[in-house]
Order: sequence, then C-alpha cells, then structure tokens
Amino acid sequence: MSALEKLSFTINAWIEYLLFGFGFGMTVVVAVQVLFRYVFNQSLFWSEELARYLLVWLSFLGASVAYRRNAHPGIDMLQKKMPDALQRYAKILVHLVSLTLFAVMIYFGCRFTYFVRLQISPALYLPKWIVFVIVPFSGAILLIHGLNFLFGELAESKRDH
Repeated sequence: MSALEKLSFTINAWIEYLLFGFGFGMTVVVAVQVLFRYVFNQSLFWSEELARYLLVWLSFLGASVAYRRNAHPGIDMLQKKMPDALQRYAKILVHLVSLTLFAVMIYFGCRFTYFVRLQISPALYLPKWIVFVIVPFSGAILLIHGLNFLFGELAESKRDH
C-alpha cells in the first residue's frame, strides 16, 4: 500500500466518523426543534440554521466518502463496450477531469470563503467562512482520493504492459 493510498484510507476513515457525528447531531437538533415547536409551542430560532449548516457539511463530506468508495452512480454502458486498453484510457481521462474539478473547488472555494470572511450568520452569530470552508476542504480531500485512484490506474496499466 502506497503512502498516498494510506493517506486516502486514513482520511476517509476519519471523515466517516465525522459524518456520523454530524448526522447524529443534526438528528438531535431537528428532533429537539420539533419537540419544542409542537409540544412546548416554542421555536428554537437557531436550530434550523444549525441543521442547514450541518447538512451542507454532511453533503460535501459525504460526497468525498462516496467517491472514495466508488459509490457514485455512473453510466458505464459505453465504457463496457470498449476494448480493455481503451477502457483504461477512459478511466484515466475521467480521473484527470475529476482532478480538474477538485482543483476548481479548492481555488474558487478559497476565494469565496475569503469573500465571506467578515459576514456573520443571523441566528448563530457564526462567521460564515466556517460554513463555506467545507468547499475547499472537501475539494482537497477529493483531490487526495482522485490522485490515489489516478496513480493506481497508471500503475495497473504499467503492469499490464
């Protein structure tokens, strides 16, 4: 196992624990909000904002875990009809395009996070950069996974030749 593969595996394991915590936290916040709204006839003004921000983080981190596990849906009908060598080139091309997208996420995510650095969320009084930093952060995680997949694919094609 290469160092990059170990790093990708370790990051993914930690992100899965984090996802559990965020998912559990979001469930508790929403359940408490429902309890307060319908039983006590009170509204927790901060709960919806917190649940929304947790959902944003869950979505981006969940995408990185799904990518690492190769669990995203795909249409491979055309690829399966290709000869083996062409399939390998197609996989490499897909990894390169994905890495470009991840680099875009990092670059523009950092720019946007910097842009909102002075804004504060209305209910939690949380700096908005904390919410939006997930875009470049998840982009970096996806980039690590993507490089791992690309180098693995390149090593496999080198072995076959």
